[in-house]
Amino acid sequence: MSIAAAIKSLQTRFGDKVTQNAAILEQHGQNEAYFPVTPPDAVVFPENTAEVSEIVKICAEHHCPIIAYGTGTSLEGHQLAIKGGISLDMSKMNAVLAVHDEDMDAVVQPGVTREQLNEDLRATGLFFPVDPGANASLGGMTATRASGTTAVRYGTMRENVMALEVVLADGRIIRTGSRARKSSAGYDLTKLFVGSEGTLGIITEITLRLQGQPEAVSAATCSFPDIESAVNTVMATIQMGIPMARIEFVDEMMVKGFNLYQGSEMPEVPHLFVEFHGSPNGVKEQAESFGEIVADMGGSDFKWSDSAEERNALWKMRHNAYYAHKALRPDAHALSTDVCVPISRLAEAVNFARAESERLDLMVSILGHVGDGNFHCAVSFDPDDPVEHASVKEFLHNLNQQALELDGTVTGEHGIGVGKMKYMADEHGEALQVMVDIKKTLDPLNIMNPGKILPMN
Repeated sequence: MSIAAAIKSLQTRFGDKVTQNAAILEQHGQNEAYFPVTPPDAVVFPENTAEVSEIVKICAEHHCPIIAYGTGTSLEGHQLAIKGGISLDMSKMNAVLAVHDEDMDAVVQPGVTREQLNEDLRATGLFFPVDPGANASLGGMTATRASGTTAVRYGTMRENVMALEVVLADGRIIRTGSRARKSSAGYDLTKLFVGSEGTLGIITEITLRLQGQPEAVSAATCSFPDIESAVNTVMATIQMGIPMARIEFVDEMMVKGFNLYQGSEMPEVPHLFVEFHGSPNGVKEQAESFGEIVADMGGSDFKWSDSAEERNALWKMRHNAYYAHKALRPDAHALSTDVCVPISRLAEAVNFARAESERLDLMVSILGHVGDGNFHCAVSFDPDDPVEHASVKEFLHNLNQQALELDGTVTGEHGIGVGKMKYMADEHGEALQVMVDIKKTLDPLNIMNPGKILPMN
């Protein structure tokens, strides 16, 4: 392997699209977790698929690692150059290539962000529904199989990516899938690359399923005396077939953070935030039916509104959860992790997380997309305090093990990256070797985001 030789060849071919500026390298080595800053050896800014292919061929020739980079919002160190090499920054490939109104799909480059796409779609009556909170790039969202607050109704990136253009580890350009709504033609390679975290190829074009903007939208909040009541409300709502667009749980610690950060005056007990989409009459009926369930489960303070301003304020508060958690301990570092369990085991998993945080004396707030059993824990700690750092690692380990014991998964949407690799064998068993075999077939030199997802040794 000669990273230096690869960079020299890239500089000769691409000039100032290749940089080793210290500040830019530092930026591309940052992360939202507890991993140390890990800069790449160089950053390259391609502008089209042909350039990506040529860059990959040069890197393959020199066995130089390549790490695709979107907006850097991933939470498990996916974008860190832990084996050195180049960071392939896709931000200049940010064009919406086509919008097919009649077919309700769009074709975009990977650097397009979800907010940029929805702004572009505003006049069409369509929108892209997957909302992880951060204004992430659609390439990164595809690579990590992202989801978010609307997944309970509209699904994750897995359900909303129809086709891809991908540059393989040898520089070949392939297309997977099509704009047809279904197909029985061969292996589903699109789903293989969705969630592959850049370890199998570089995504250079994405065809996305769109949705019609709902005629009416209403949102509601309600509080509960305990976690079980809130989760039982979620289960009853889903079992009754009420079509929720969003249904989010926040625990009492998260509510305290909202009150500190936003100046809200919510009672510091578990809450549900919900949203309904449909016709005006349908939305009204859904909200009323949900309100009846809340009352039956011992909930209170049920408030709903169809005001766009109030809805936007509610979801802005939810999306600012990271900063609200930081307000609980402003001088500390905060990291976020997630697990996903069957909904029937959700209360047990959340209560376990709360008990472990108290046992280990950690500041932890909990929130999640409870309609699909996915919840997040934000943890505050001082990374320079070895005792506290060890407690955080113990908390994360025990949370992951508990999720597996409850027939769940160690991540519902954050992905594996570096942080959760060690749990892959426990979760997948013999199937893990099949994944390794696929990786070796498509990337025999192990240059595509090496050291992520799979233990190749």
